[in-house]
Amino acid sequence: MLQKLKKYFGFTEFREQQKEIIEKIIDKKDTLVLMPTGGGKSLCYQLPAILMEGTTIVVSPLISLMKDQVETLIENGIPARALNSTNSEEENYILKRDCLQGKVKLLYISPERLLLEMNFLLKDINIALFAIDEAHCISQWGHDFRPEYTQLKCIRSQFPEIPIVALTATADKITRSDIIEQLDMRNPEVFISSFDRPNLSLEVKRGFQQKEKNKYIIDFIRRHKNESGIIYCMSRNKTESVAQMLMKSGINATIYHAGLSAAKRDEAQEDFINDRAQIVCATVAFGMGIDKSNVRWVIHYNMPKSIESFYQEIGRAGRDGLASETLLFYSLSDMILMNKFAAESKQQEINLEKLHRMQQYADSNICRRRILLNYFGESMDHDCGHCDVCKNPPQRFDGTITVQKALSAVARANQNISIGVLIDILRGNYSTEVKSKEYDRLKTFGAGRDISARDWQDYLLQMLNLGYFEIAYNENNHIKITESGKKVLFSSEKAELVIINRDDTKVNINKKSPTKEKQLFIFAGEGGIEENNLFDELRALRRKLADQQAIPPYIVFSDKALHLMVHYKPMTIEELGNISGISEYKRDKYGKEFVTLIKRVIGK
Repeated sequence: MLQKLKKYFGFTEFREQQKEIIEKIIDKKDTLVLMPTGGGKSLCYQLPAILMEGTTIVVSPLISLMKDQVETLIENGIPARALNSTNSEEENYILKRDCLQGKVKLLYISPERLLLEMNFLLKDINIALFAIDEAHCISQWGHDFRPEYTQLKCIRSQFPEIPIVALTATADKITRSDIIEQLDMRNPEVFISSFDRPNLSLEVKRGFQQKEKNKYIIDFIRRHKNESGIIYCMSRNKTESVAQMLMKSGINATIYHAGLSAAKRDEAQEDFINDRAQIVCATVAFGMGIDKSNVRWVIHYNMPKSIESFYQEIGRAGRDGLASETLLFYSLSDMILMNKFAAESKQQEINLEKLHRMQQYADSNICRRRILLNYFGESMDHDCGHCDVCKNPPQRFDGTITVQKALSAVARANQNISIGVLIDILRGNYSTEVKSKEYDRLKTFGAGRDISARDWQDYLLQMLNLGYFEIAYNENNHIKITESGKKVLFSSEKAELVIINRDDTKVNINKKSPTKEKQLFIFAGEGGIEENNLFDELRALRRKLADQQAIPPYIVFSDKALHLMVHYKPMTIEELGNISGISEYKRDKYGKEFVTLIKRVIGK
């Protein structure tokens, strides 16, 4: 196992649980694997595929994901193919012939195509293993439920003796049970790896106005010069407006959402994967098919609908293990809109609960990493030390009078006002609705003039999250005071609010997430002149070789491998081959050009 691991993948040791998982699969045990994005899930079935006789069938939901994984395997000298609708008849004929001759170790296939081939190709080849990738798609409780996945139970009835491995990065207890039931897995071994991604920083910004948010993002991107990133937006229109804003500032960005044609989506994805576009502004429709290892940051322009979605999306950063940043913006308007969507959904109760947990994460004053891990059933006995809460714990003040002013205005307006009207009343603004409803005659009219409209937005968001009021989405978003709110308003119960710090609108130029290997890696602009020059030259060579083969640059070598070359400066092909993640196949294929470049740049 270790010999094949080094030969084909360039590693000298397994990550946590990989060896045990692989041994169970080779022993033909059904296996369920939960492992975070970037944690090495794919290796858990790819290495057994090499070691076992026959072909491993990998069920994958997206053509782009199949393409990416097949290209990566081929670059490591492993015979892999994809059977999907983009193939020509001739390509499929050759592919099927190679499968029948036992020349293909891994065959990637969509669930729809698998069902079509169930009584044809699959009956005629020697199958070693079925691997169900992105297995949360099979469950109605999973956040990417796909109806066609529910028919995969036929694998067990048609091929009762062949082991099944199901793999996913995010699945709570109910989703895990559903996966096992839907696939008819037999006493499966269940492996749940740590969900901790210590290389990802976690930061939340609350209550930013759009102009501030846009300025912050532009400054953030300029600090990440030439680094790939994803900006997730709530709506199609927002992806387009954010991308236009970036392009006006001279930043290379593209757009991805479900409203675009398939050709436009494919073009955007290819541009991003191949580093022709630095940034993609996207809805949640984007990402599952992305195996790009050098995404250095992920920004959520709006708050996601659940922690599962959030975790899956931030997991697209730092798959190579290098320090990467994640940033979440959220506001009162986000909360109102997301609650409305959840309340109108088919699974109202569970979606509202998932949104509530996401809301708790965003508004937390305790270590964010501990909240994330706790959600997935994993506890951590210490704070992480490098999320924004750990770095800058929020300071609080006695906000009882502030809360009473707001709730009193709501009560005096008979709980028939929205957030915008409430702020107008508190600020003493003679808006159309205020005048038409005679709210300017209320005792609380102008009672909050000393607080800006923007700060009222922030305090009201805190009050919503503290449970002092709720919003009736079926009554034009009118505010309703809760029992907790009544205690503050009528019983003089104390209410603490977080002090608003406006310094957080500035990007911290020197901030990077610590990792165990931090000292080894030179980030853009952070190393000495020689290190930065060498890294830039290595990246340029990688790009040239990738373009020649029409594959993404990170498939040639990951950013991590390039940083390790900068650190160790290998002078021979053998020394290059000792670097973690460089397989024998890649060493022999690219070693000479990279070693020659390193010698030239450092003058030896």
